[in-house]
Amino acid sequence: MKNPKSNKANSFDTVMLVDDDEMSIYLEKKIIEQTGLINTIKTFDNGLDAINFLKDNLNNPELLPKIILLDICMPIMDGWGFLEEFKDLKHHLEEKIVIYILSSSISSDDIKKVKKINEVSNFIIKPITKEVFEKIAKALKNNKFIKV
Repeated sequence: MKNPKSNKANSFDTVMLVDDDEMSIYLEKKIIEQTGLINTIKTFDNGLDAINFLKDNLNNPELLPKIILLDICMPIMDGWGFLEEFKDLKHHLEEKIVIYILSSSISSDDIKKVKKINEVSNFIIKPITKEVFEKIAKALKNNKFIKV
């Protein structure tokens, strides 16, 4: 989905939302669109489709996201399975992709587990806010990977 409001000079090409909850996807897309920082939002309702998209486009880096917002609990392949596959895939990427877990889980075990995974920048409890997304995007523009 292209964002007609995006400001090309200050925007990123793509963000990927990986979440099976249609209402969450709808809200996340609206919030991200309000920032005007993303040109394209790609959505996937399970980790397998998302990881296959990344694999299929390794030779097309312009199609790959700069940021992935990843849910944990999904059918077919959950967020944990996605992260395991991503660990092997990341070495084939031309540019770093920043991953944030975006979950409704408030489990301290999930949060602790995420903090041990180098591929994940941080754990964000749903819903993401416009301010948090802007902070993530600004840090990425400055080649910093922040903990929010």
